[in-house]
Amino acid sequence: MKGKMMRVLITGNMGYVGPRTVRYLKRQDGDIEIIGLDMGFFSSCLTGGQVIPETMVDLQYFGDVRSIDPALLEGVDAVVHLAAVSNDPMGNRFEKVTDAINHLSSVRIAGLAREKGVKNYVFASSCSMYGAADDKPRDENSPLNPLTAYARSKVATEEGIKDLADDDFTVTSLRFATACGMSERLRLDLVLNDFVASAMASGKIEVLSDGTPWRPLINVNDMARAIHWAINRTNDNGGAFVAVNVGSDQWNYQVKDLAEAVAEVISGTEVTINENAQPDKRSYQVSFSKFRSLAPDHQPRYDLETTIRQLWNGLEAIGFNDPDFRNSDLIRLKKLTRLIESKAISEDLAWNLPF
Repeated sequence: MKGKMMRVLITGNMGYVGPRTVRYLKRQDGDIEIIGLDMGFFSSCLTGGQVIPETMVDLQYFGDVRSIDPALLEGVDAVVHLAAVSNDPMGNRFEKVTDAINHLSSVRIAGLAREKGVKNYVFASSCSMYGAADDKPRDENSPLNPLTAYARSKVATEEGIKDLADDDFTVTSLRFATACGMSERLRLDLVLNDFVASAMASGKIEVLSDGTPWRPLINVNDMARAIHWAINRTNDNGGAFVAVNVGSDQWNYQVKDLAEAVAEVISGTEVTINENAQPDKRSYQVSFSKFRSLAPDHQPRYDLETTIRQLWNGLEAIGFNDPDFRNSDLIRLKKLTRLIESKAISEDLAWNLPF
């Protein structure tokens, strides 16, 4: 007998992680209905494929997570909450908005989901909450030391959602390593993606720090694999609430090692390191042993070299050759800034309609 179709609401599905998540879920589960909710700020930032990735969702809504209609949660089995002001530069530029979107709306949506009978709530968190911690790998019981508005918003959300979990409402906070890899809406404001783009566009990688900070990384496709585990997780696998580091112990790298790895794949690339730079305090190694224990069948499969080649091939396929890419729409803060300057959106990141 055919089982009940699973209905999943994904917020922020039109960003970097969303398209790969939708694709993975559709391939894994034929009986799944996916509803997307997104503001659409980055809808035009397409970097691959012949069609827009939202053709894979069953229903697409455009809206603000700060004012979500509770009716969208009717009949939903799982919420995947990706929507966020998604990195440190944007968080610094829009600090109050970051708290409103990343923290307050995340907690509110979790509460509404529980009221509507949603079974699973999956929050896209971040290992950045460990901040400055380069003495030993951090596990889920280690002290948190968030250094930025973005990281603080993730800590505050975890605090706000964990008490909502109960026998009927399973809450999973996925503390992702730094994302990397090719996507239908690629971001080049992520460390490995930046290095590959720089090597391709200029034949050079300039490491602005002294290269020593540690970063755990995860391929965006492996993020989707973890999300698939989380929407199906039950309380007997980790408890009603679980916060878990998501990545691989083999993917703890110093920034200088990432640059050298790119240079090895893209031959002729020159790497320079600013050894006199002020130290970057955002440095942390992470232990992923808990994730291995809870999700043995959903472990990362991509390695560093494969991911670099994936990025290289993907950028070549779209004819990428922009030495000034850090001022392009593939940098999320630049895209938001242009939307504000054109008065399409306001300073609090809401559409000015009509524009």
